[in-house]
Amino acid sequence: MTVPALFSQLVTPLDHALLWARQGQAVAVATVTGTWGSSPRPAGSNMVMSRNGLMEGSVSGGCVETDVMLHAQDIMEGQPPTVLSYGVSSAKAWEVGLACGGKLDVMVEAIQSPACPTGTWPLHLLEQICTLQSSRQAAVLVRTLDGTQHVLVQTPQQNTSEGLPLSVQEAVSRQMQDGRCITVEEPDGQKWFVQPILPPPRLLIVGAVHIAQYLARMAQITGFSPTVIDPREALATPDRFPGLKQGSTLITEWPDEALDTLGVDSMTAIVTLTHDAKLDDPTLEYALKSPAFYIGALGSHKTQASRLKRLQTLGFTEQDLKRIRGPVGLAIGAVGAEEIALSIMAEIVATRRHAPLADIRGW
Repeated sequence: MTVPALFSQLVTPLDHALLWARQGQAVAVATVTGTWGSSPRPAGSNMVMSRNGLMEGSVSGGCVETDVMLHAQDIMEGQPPTVLSYGVSSAKAWEVGLACGGKLDVMVEAIQSPACPTGTWPLHLLEQICTLQSSRQAAVLVRTLDGTQHVLVQTPQQNTSEGLPLSVQEAVSRQMQDGRCITVEEPDGQKWFVQPILPPPRLLIVGAVHIAQYLARMAQITGFSPTVIDPREALATPDRFPGLKQGSTLITEWPDEALDTLGVDSMTAIVTLTHDAKLDDPTLEYALKSPAFYIGALGSHKTQASRLKRLQTLGFTEQDLKRIRGPVGLAIGAVGAEEIALSIMAEIVATRRHAPLADIRGW
């Protein structure tokens, strides 16, 4: 059975915005700056729009997008940036369909470019953000809600943050660690939106087996950048993983060497699927020394017990080994490669979102 093609690299809404701006289009960016209640998209979510009607991303999952796009067209035509407020108690909320009980604020501003000279978001700043994301470097974007000031801080110690109000500098340091967006209001009423720009979540799959073909596809659909690693060249082929790029997202090296080259950060999940201790053990040893937020290993209870004993001889404690989820995946009664891949992806998402299901080792 043919597995659908993947994108070789996860493309974010801001990547689309940069592409359109470079093609000579006027572009607007909508950002969720505040949510209350059951709003479906978190603060920091982006939707980008071009003057010729292209759109990527979302700010509400479909409730208010049309209204936001109408305002964005006006802003690309020269109107100033604005913050749109939607809530169940307002007539506008019912008109656009936000009747779920939630509230959200959405800031809309245009990218400053030859096609839109009245834009307030500098094009070079968008270029910097996209470059940082593609190289998996974190930063914090700080801007006023009136669109008059934009500062990109890569570390709290950078001189770029020194001109900011002290309360904003403190928020930058906190949110760089926390990863969540926050609005800071100064005594004079000026509001600053502090938005961490984090690397996209990534899934490193060791073992180019049948399950991996579906898991890689599900990862991409879920918003993760998948990379498959397996030194067995007969398995790790572009034909079996269409869309993955040989040498970058489809790697035929020993896993520990590949992981060392790729680097593992706190936005990385690692899953081993080989059943082969020669491949699994070095991977798990490397993963346990890393800040990966998820480590999973395919295999039975017996296989898991054996691998834990081997890792204990390497000096890992019982607490260390609790990080390894094995048998991997949520206990949904999965049968077959597709369903097993689904159970693994569900557990990864639950772990990332700190959902109660992540604490239930049901197998």
